[in-house]
Amino acid sequence: MSMTRRNAIKILAGAVPVFSALRLQAAAADDAGLNIQPGPFKGTRESLKAYRVPEWFRDAKFGIWAHWGPQSAAEAGDWYARNMYMQGGRQYQYHVEHYGHPSKFGFKDIIPTWKADKFDPDYLVGLYQKAGAKYFMSMGVHHDNFDLWNSKHTRWNAANMGPRRDIVGEFRQAALKRGLKFGVSDHLWITHKWFSTSHGADKDGPLAGIPYDGMDPKFVDLYCDSREVYTRLDWNENGIPESWKRHWFARIKDLVDNYQPDLLYCDGHIPFEEIGLSLVAHLYNLNAKLHGGEVQAVYTSKRREDSEVGTCLFDVERGVVESIWPDPWQTDTCVGGWHYDKGATYKTPKTVIDLLVDIVSRNGNLMLNFPLPNSGMLDDEELKILSEITAWMAVNSEAIYGTRPWKIFGEGPGTHKPAPNEQFNEKSRKELTAADVRFTTKGAVLYAFFMGWPEKEVVIAPLATSGQHATGKIGSVELLGFPGKLSWTHDATGLKVQLPPEKPCNHAYALRITGLS
Repeated sequence: MSMTRRNAIKILAGAVPVFSALRLQAAAADDAGLNIQPGPFKGTRESLKAYRVPEWFRDAKFGIWAHWGPQSAAEAGDWYARNMYMQGGRQYQYHVEHYGHPSKFGFKDIIPTWKADKFDPDYLVGLYQKAGAKYFMSMGVHHDNFDLWNSKHTRWNAANMGPRRDIVGEFRQAALKRGLKFGVSDHLWITHKWFSTSHGADKDGPLAGIPYDGMDPKFVDLYCDSREVYTRLDWNENGIPESWKRHWFARIKDLVDNYQPDLLYCDGHIPFEEIGLSLVAHLYNLNAKLHGGEVQAVYTSKRREDSEVGTCLFDVERGVVESIWPDPWQTDTCVGGWHYDKGATYKTPKTVIDLLVDIVSRNGNLMLNFPLPNSGMLDDEELKILSEITAWMAVNSEAIYGTRPWKIFGEGPGTHKPAPNEQFNEKSRKELTAADVRFTTKGAVLYAFFMGWPEKEVVIAPLATSGQHATGKIGSVELLGFPGKLSWTHDATGLKVQLPPEKPCNHAYALRITGLS
């Protein structure tokens, strides 16, 4: 990185406070150690193999997430705190136009503009519960190194700056008040590399070579002490120092100890091997202590190998697994972008509901993010999507909650096989139509969703009396939300149902089939 001689001298002059701050940070992590709550698990892969996803999660099927924080203040999209330091990018241009150059007005200066002046967690969680969410997740800490709780390991937290409120604590209270399970998200492990762009400088232009504010020693505890600027981010642990790994452990352990989440979401794999495994064991052991010895907590990882042998829950970001997964899993996705963006285009209610049904049919859960703007209040379009989900759940929830997969998850032209890497494959999905069907079961009841409304008759071909998935007799067929009797036939071509003239809901219609033999 080029810079003027004067700026280089300033950086060197600040070296002593930089190293002092780092020593304090490392000391805090060392003091915390890796002492974990005694219990059934140790911080080893062998020990964690015994973990199983609890039944509450398998039954819940649907959760809502508030992806929110100081990056939401600009209302200019996700990864703002990183991208505002990348010359030539959309968010860099936005930042320069609205706030000034990042050497003079950096992310530290964005934080006080996060007002949350309309934030009402009780109202929001009430809407989410009404829409059918069985668990709610608050942001804990994003890659921007800013804790949304009253953190004892960093001054950069929401109780101390910005809205000056314990966001995690208030959301937790609202969720528990309504009987919802409570989750928090951790994105902190990669921060040491992610935030390194704040240590760069413009490559050209009138301020070329002038360091961004991340190089100011007074703010090393926000921007970290990265020695390399990762303009192209890789998601491995190379270059992350031991001191940061232990600091991560201390902060997330503080989060777990004080807010006792039912679900702890990791944005990535279980990080830092023995350090990360110790954190997972601590979560499970503390949770077991609170639940009579039974582990009711969930930890997520986006690496298949972490969850294929117990250990934790497999999480797929913006994607769907290829078929019925042998163990419970979760999709996390968003109605638009992760952090609020005034220019975002949202998913339609049909897309969201089709995604939920498809995921549940494959033994998964959907956790759906509604990004909050600076104010903390959902915008009108988000409220409309929530309202549509609420209306749909009022008719079809019995075919979602507490269900398990059938022989196959579904059939039809939209039943594509995703790419080998499940992450981020939702863009390749085809829109589901009346020719697509998805199945769930609950005890002796089979539910068959048809994903569009045909003109007069729906044919559920996989329920044919002969063929690969042949079924015997069917006792009764009902349409959820329709009180009358249906005319139907069952033969070698499938189950054929004559539909009523009026639709019972607007999306994804469910047949309740009993008496199968």
